Amino acid sequence: MKRIRLGVLSHAHGHINTYCGVLQGQEDVDLVASWDDNIDRGQRAAEKYGLQFRERIEAVLEDEEIDAVMIGSETNRHADLVEAAAAAGKGILLQKPMATTLADCDRIIAAVEKHGVPFSMAFQMRLDPVNQRMKQLLEEGIVGRPAIVRRRHCINVLLNPAFATGDSAWHVDPEANVGMFFDDATHAADWFYWMLGKPVSVMAEIDNIVTDVAPDDNGLAIYRFAGGIIGVLLNSSTTVAAIGTTEIYGDEGTILQDYGDAPATSAPRPDDAIPLRSIRKGDTQWTEYPLAIPAGQGDRIADVARPFIEYLKGERPAPVTAEEGRVSVEMVLAAYESASEGRRVTFPIAP
Repeated sequence: MKRIRLGVLSHAHGHINTYCGVLQGQEDVDLVASWDDNIDRGQRAAEKYGLQFRERIEAVLEDEEIDAVMIGSETNRHADLVEAAAAAGKGILLQKPMATTLADCDRIIAAVEKHGVPFSMAFQMRLDPVNQRMKQLLEEGIVGRPAIVRRRHCINVLLNPAFATGDSAWHVDPEANVGMFFDDATHAADWFYWMLGKPVSVMAEIDNIVTDVAPDDNGLAIYRFAGGIIGVLLNSSTTVAAIGTTEIYGDEGTILQDYGDAPATSAPRPDDAIPLRSIRKGDTQWTEYPLAIPAGQGDRIADVARPFIEYLKGERPAPVTAEEGRVSVEMVLAAYESASEGRRVTFPIAP
């Protein structure tokens, strides 16, 4: 059995620790070593997940036994770390967003291409069985010609004062991470791209409405896609609870998804809750798809880890390529441009 030996470059993003927790003890994975410029943070994580903590990044990258690294640094450091890891011949799992600028996205793409290393972005929504079934239904033509697609991706982290302090404080630093819409709406942007392809334009409103600890706390972006499809992306970092996650309306039918983001997944729900349903013109009742609903959003986050290992072992394609990772960054940066300038922004935008 081929064993994959992994390293970690920075535990700044908590999702990296989730991946370590999933992979710890798996028979075909060895968690070898980690580096973090925050020594206390790195040592705590290394001890918890059975990694050797190394104070020099070179001690991880020059270790010939390490096949790949998971990068969870502040977003504005991604390009530097990817370039270093790629030059060392390591496979890479990169936490989202890909980078804070398109220029850095292009650096990442160039490094991966130059050194020919395996690479994947960490976008869990593509790996959710409900989202996969919804994509299949859309491709099968259940709704006919889509007209409006609404997708909500919300969290509640800005309702917790501790989020803006300590290890997670970098999330609200505009230099390190742009803003909370940038940080979290990239999930929904990637979902839209995966479902509908690249958009042609966007109009957006992004602002601080109920808090003042981050550059922004709520946002709404309206994208236009090929054929005129309207995509409505709703993102909030101050959502207590929710149910409906996705609505897809077409001239032949409708698809509805519930319990598909963090506040919806953790909200109270009946034991027989149904996460996905559809109806076609002329039907007298909804078709229900009784797929499993995760116990919490952490379960979706955890689902990123295993497909990355399968990719490294040659058992599946890259879950999300570097080129695809750039698209979601461009989509969200364009939304910020629209909100700032009060106008429709067309794609592509300048790097």
